[in-house]
Amino acid sequence: MTWLLLIFVLILPGVLFWLAVMCIPSPDEPPRWRTALAARLEELADQLRHRHPPLTDPFDALRVQERLSVVADHVRALELDPHLYARAERIIASQLAYDQLLAEACQMAGVEVLPCALGDPGERFREEVELTSRGWSW
Repeated sequence: MTWLLLIFVLILPGVLFWLAVMCIPSPDEPPRWRTALAARLEELADQLRHRHPPLTDPFDALRVQERLSVVADHVRALELDPHLYARAERIIASQLAYDQLLAEACQMAGVEVLPCALGDPGERFREEVELTSRGWSW
């Protein structure tokens, strides 16, 4: 019993004092346990915070819509001209540019872009339908 009283009276206050001193910031580099604890608390705070999706600038969305309409018109014009030199390569390049603009528009509208092969017409159609259902037009 006396040993327990000795530990309680002498050692416990010393440990508590040492913990209190360790919590005081110092100009030296903080201990690793403190940085690890701070990182874990920050992760917990990130999980608890309400994240609001960043608002899209309407002028950026308008710029993407305008570029989509220009590139779509360009692809249509290429498809209608049968005597154009290197017509297939131009159509493919224009469709890839159109796909990139669609991916940018999907990112702005919050549409998930699925991983697929370059120039996949099924994915292009799905993205166009998703964008038009969210009010985009070009």
